[in-house]
Amino acid sequence: MVLVECYIINSNTLYIYGVYDRNGKLCTLVKELEKTFFIDDSPLHILENSINCIGYDLKGAMSSAKWILGGEIHMPPVMINPIQSICLFSDKSAKNADTIWFNPVHIVRTLSYKKKTYIEFSNGTTLIVHCSILSFNTKLQNAMQLRNITTEMGKNPKSMSMLLDPNKRKPSRNYKKRKK
Repeated sequence: MVLVECYIINSNTLYIYGVYDRNGKLCTLVKELEKTFFIDDSPLHILENSINCIGYDLKGAMSSAKWILGGEIHMPPVMINPIQSICLFSDKSAKNADTIWFNPVHIVRTLSYKKKTYIEFSNGTTLIVHCSILSFNTKLQNAMQLRNITTEMGKNPKSMSMLLDPNKRKPSRNYKKRKK
């Protein structure tokens, strides 16, 4: 398998995850539509570099995702490139070396398999992850929602002001009792 020096996440990326080489260095396995290869860099550094290419950083991308999706989301998805609508989400905390970062647009179907999640991708490949289907599908849905909202904001920012206004986002809890 090929070892590449650096990599920028793109629309062909299915998923990336960390693997240790024989010297104990954290590298990244990249699965694209047509090929699989290793990068001589960590997954978080690849995410950071990919986001830096369009002028912001990983911390800002996570903060923005929390704000757009409602603030109380754990392990938010990340917009890698809003211009190309590329978003990734993780199966577990980004702090884990073996975290898998998925591109939701390439996930065709998910199935429950022995308390794990079986994933089918757009190129016909499959993967089983140690994550419940409910948890995985929630993360997938959050990523697609972030991608859709961000894409719509880019096309028509005025139409999104109500959606993103924190005061209008949550329903009012001031209910009045009706008189009988």
